[in-house]
Amino acid sequence: MLQKIKRLLTNKELILYFVFGVGTTAVDFAVSYLLYPTNINIHVIHAIAWVAAVTFAYVTNKIYVFQSKTKGIFSIFLEVASFAGSRLFTLLLQEAIVWVLYDKLGFSEYIVKIPAAVLVVILNYVISKLLVFRKERKK
Repeated sequence: MLQKIKRLLTNKELILYFVFGVGTTAVDFAVSYLLYPTNINIHVIHAIAWVAAVTFAYVTNKIYVFQSKTKGIFSIFLEVASFAGSRLFTLLLQEAIVWVLYDKLGFSEYIVKIPAAVLVVILNYVISKLLVFRKERKK
């Protein structure tokens, strides 16, 4: 068990994903919290925050975390599209959680993103690792 924990704590990819995941979450939260005092609908605020966070996440994940070597306009377009599509899926999941906790159960808008963010960070790593930035399989 200790060996597994040690491997996790020394896995460069996971550490970088965590660091940039915290940064992505910080971008998302910062944009959201800056816009909460406005009269903009909470779901629109979260969509705006999502665009800012996904842009940050794509660049940092591509360059630093998964070190994608994708080249060519079409291949990069496919990579961006699959990344954005996977993040759109987790955005919808996040908003379902927010809808239940905020709209239906009346929790504060300042805390409902926390449980959603935890689940989203985990899912985003798995999807990015297995689908978006997967290493080419040797033939």
